[in-house]
Amino acid sequence: MPHDGHTHIDPASGDRRVSIAIWANALLTVAQIVGGILSGSLALIADALHNFSDMASLVIAFAARKIARRPADERMTFGYGRIEVVAALINYTTLILVGVYLIYEGGMRLVDPTEVAGWTVVILGSVALIVDTLTALLTYSMQKGSVNIRALFLHNLSDALASVAVIIGGSLILLYNMWWVDPAITVGIALYILYLAVTEVGRPIRILMLGSPPNLDNKAVVGAIRDIDGVHDVHHVHLWQMQENQAALDCHVVIGDEATSEDVKSAVKARLADEFGIQHSTLELEDLEHAHEGAQLFGHRESEA
Repeated sequence: MPHDGHTHIDPASGDRRVSIAIWANALLTVAQIVGGILSGSLALIADALHNFSDMASLVIAFAARKIARRPADERMTFGYGRIEVVAALINYTTLILVGVYLIYEGGMRLVDPTEVAGWTVVILGSVALIVDTLTALLTYSMQKGSVNIRALFLHNLSDALASVAVIIGGSLILLYNMWWVDPAITVGIALYILYLAVTEVGRPIRILMLGSPPNLDNKAVVGAIRDIDGVHDVHHVHLWQMQENQAALDCHVVIGDEATSEDVKSAVKARLADEFGIQHSTLELEDLEHAHEGAQLFGHRESEA
């Protein structure tokens, strides 16, 4: 059941954690880019770009946390919570572009490998591993209550794994002069970035397209409504997510003469909230005599004769 059992952290405390993570990733990104240029390591630059994308995600998440707290107004009647979803879509799109670019650059380096300063790669890779682990720890408790912060947490864990790969690559270069390892690791990191982005981008797209919540059994929702005393049928059902953790529903409910509209409405809303965690529902009640004929269950298009 999609009940919200998350532990919520004080907003100010959460903002401080994200702010620390932003600065740590910013300093690390600059150090890795400079080190990658000086050492000639494309893998180090690839890891830097991955860290930069995570820093950008943190910045956007930080701003979104602030803006999302604004109340609804006459211009934004649903509030500002979806800004986090828009930000997530931007971040994942950027990750895909970065991944494609790194595969291209890594492929070119595999054809013509260049000399790499192994010690610089190992040292900066170790620093990156420490920073990525710190950032993951800062966001660990926050990710339980936010899909976006959870994505950041998982990204930092993946960054830590990428840093381990960079350290291994630098060690192989120092020990065996295996220059081709650097671009090979670059391609590996790029493929992993693409995997993360492609597998996760569907969530914000689904929310923005007003898709039904993925963890909700729509047929079970309809069945629960139909099972309520006084309800004869239900149609024109719309299920969507107002924000990333808030499911919503509107539908037409057909009731008989034996039931009062207020009793049915209260019973439906109570069951939606208790069994499915749907706190926002809009119900249009129709009496059995004047109910729509041939109306489809989901959506709002009338069925063709």
